[in-house]
Amino acid sequence: MADVGARVSDGALGWVRGITRYQWLVFFVVWAGWSLDAADFGLYSLVLQPALRELLGGSPTPADIGRVGGIISTAGLLGWAIGGFTFGIIADYIGRVRTLALSILIFSVFTALQGMAQDTLQFGIFRFLAGVGTGAEIIVGIPFVAEAFAENNRARILGVMMTGGAVGTLVAAQIYGLIGHWGWRWVFYVGIVPAILLVFIRRGMVEPERFSAVAERRRTLAARGDHSDDDREFMRFVPAQLFNRQNRYSTMVGLLFCVGTLLAIWTSNIWLPTIQRGILASEGIQGNDAIAYISFGMTMWSVGGIFGYAAFGFIADAIGRRPAILIYNIGTLIVGLILYLGVTTFGPYPFLLFVFGFFVFGVFSGHAVYLPELFPTHVRATAVSFCNGSGRIITSFGPLLAGLLVSRVDLRYATAAMTCCALLSVLAMILGRETRYDELPR
Repeated sequence: MADVGARVSDGALGWVRGITRYQWLVFFVVWAGWSLDAADFGLYSLVLQPALRELLGGSPTPADIGRVGGIISTAGLLGWAIGGFTFGIIADYIGRVRTLALSILIFSVFTALQGMAQDTLQFGIFRFLAGVGTGAEIIVGIPFVAEAFAENNRARILGVMMTGGAVGTLVAAQIYGLIGHWGWRWVFYVGIVPAILLVFIRRGMVEPERFSAVAERRRTLAARGDHSDDDREFMRFVPAQLFNRQNRYSTMVGLLFCVGTLLAIWTSNIWLPTIQRGILASEGIQGNDAIAYISFGMTMWSVGGIFGYAAFGFIADAIGRRPAILIYNIGTLIVGLILYLGVTTFGPYPFLLFVFGFFVFGVFSGHAVYLPELFPTHVRATAVSFCNGSGRIITSFGPLLAGLLVSRVDLRYATAAMTCCALLSVLAMILGRETRYDELPR
């Protein structure tokens, strides 16, 4: 029996034992950076209302908070989009390692500076610049991990790596529960912590072999005077290559996929604490008394997301990338509409948030698994950043739209409407190709 148990264990966990020290280091740094990025966004949504009450002064109305909060949230998402797009191009030229280090430094500094803001303008500027670093980190991290694990277990590793997004919101919920009583400024000061990762990046991290081969080919071609048509196309400005005959259809599919999933999640991510606060207020639970309830709700959302992220790679390996993404999007749509339109008391909220988190977070493992498989190495980071970045520019107006609608409709209805954008991602999977059995393009 012991031998049978050992064989079963080897079959289930043998792929983990094959991971090298270098691969573990890449995985840890990217996962930790993504976790801390997500923690920042979670903390921001948790303290947005008290921060704006202080910075606006007087007694701002819910409509005032919705309007200004929507604008600042839009600034943060625009920063994420611009940072991701810009740093994705940089990563395809100077490498994954140096670009990752720079993104973490920017994110850490400007997240902490939000706690020092003296008015809404400063708050918005720091939010935008923190978004630049945040967007850059995960956009660089996805192709970095994909290339480090190019040969084996890529989908599983990328799915587990993406759990950092939900772990971060879980950490944010715990931080808020621990220090939220000290005031919103202290919550942002925690943002300096990711700078510690720079120590690990400077020690032992080198470029993946696939990117090193691309860099060597660029150097060789630059030293030569005669180029073939393929060589000239290879040397073109990378963003332009996303729209050549080889890549443009994949670019369109990736963009639709990202826009749908991003619109579905970010309005929820920013306004969920405010929605819960409103439901609790209707039950007579207000102010600091609501903190524990909201922290529990966001914790359940994050834990569900952890399971969703981690499960995606295994599901995608079992049934294919496109069917897995379809399941997650349909789950997001159904559970999101029940949550926002069918529930008016706080009792069932945390448990529905667990299921909602599984789907609405978990589908982002599809970004990490599916998008890199659509593009060759020399444009991969740019392609991932373009699809995400363009999606985030569009998405950035989702929280703003929901905030502006507060004076006209209940915030829950506005958020439910944005959740329906998951249908765009469903359309992308109908149009896209399956990559389950394909080798990661070189």
